[in-house]
Amino acid sequence: MELKEVVKEKYGQAALRVNAGGSSCCGASAALDGCCDPITSNLYDAAQTGALPQEAVLASLGCGNPTALAQLNPGETVLDLGSGGGIDVLLSARRVGATGKAYGLDMTDEMLGLARENQRKAGVENVEFLKGEIEHIPLPDNTVDVIISNCVINLSGDKQRVLSEAFRVLKPGGRFAVCDVVTRGEVPSEVRKNMLLWVGCIAGALGDFEYVAKLAKAGFEGIDIEPTRVYNIEDARTFLSGQGVDVDAIAPEVEGKFMSAFIRATKPTSCCAPGCCA
Repeated sequence: MELKEVVKEKYGQAALRVNAGGSSCCGASAALDGCCDPITSNLYDAAQTGALPQEAVLASLGCGNPTALAQLNPGETVLDLGSGGGIDVLLSARRVGATGKAYGLDMTDEMLGLARENQRKAGVENVEFLKGEIEHIPLPDNTVDVIISNCVINLSGDKQRVLSEAFRVLKPGGRFAVCDVVTRGEVPSEVRKNMLLWVGCIAGALGDFEYVAKLAKAGFEGIDIEPTRVYNIEDARTFLSGQGVDVDAIAPEVEGKFMSAFIRATKPTSCCAPGCCA
């Protein structure tokens, strides 16, 4: 099965679990189901989630909180790549206000259905959920002020294409402000080759220097990577257990090499790159 189909299946199953009254087992409230993922737990505070449908919180599958870190202004247009159950889209919509708009893009029908139901329950009107792939964003050039994403770019097998598409749809001066898992140093090949770990945003993680290089190649400037959570050996044991990996052999080799990070970049106000000019 191709990586994209594995991702669709796993995230579709997560949406169905939420619809059945459980959690994604990887989300912000995973502890409610006795599931503890060091990457996806405890990302949102009660002040943010209190006004959202419980299903939006239960379906959270990210590695950070881009809406808390990104600068969002009233009247802006925001696009969330891989919007899942819609938590970051709904939070963004409130921050950009009635004169702004928040798009969510997802390729999974189950997640889109859940997100639209969460939008209905939240009573938020300035939101639109789109079906599509982050490698082929279904929006025109120069239409978005801010792109956010929450541990989804790692799931793509063509990250350069994703970053180039993000650059294309951003307006000149637009901001790229995503949360993702990145690595420092070499990662064991046994982790890289495990398909299930791709779905958990681990095996697909870019190195920090590699991420910077790909953003620069896409045309971005002002690139910055800010670590928000660095994972230790016990965290590694948590996300490697049950994945067919020799935990005792691998865990020491991933100590401190995986981290959640907030990644910022800006599209120049004028340039000659494709998708740059209005």
